[in-house]
Amino acid sequence: MAIQRTASGKVDKRTKEYKEMVERARKAREAQKKASKKPTIKKSSGAKRRADGKLDKRTKEGKEAAARMAKARKAKGSLKNKIKRLFK
Repeated sequence: MAIQRTASGKVDKRTKEYKEMVERARKAREAQKKASKKPTIKKSSGAKRRADGKLDKRTKEGKEAAARMAKARKAKGSLKNKIKRLFK
């Protein structure tokens, strides 16, 4: 059912439909607030950086990050992924 309006064109706040709409909006805001409090994944690896800002690949963390990057580069060039990109 459509939301009723007053003579001036504003939404009639006394109706059941309006009260249900407000309740749904409140629940949606709460759910959104709850979802935003979830911890985010830290993107930086904590690896040391050189003076020029590049990753120091001599450290343990740097070597692990370099291995992950190499694996990602290799996967990006795979035939399966090339086909996926063609049919996007």
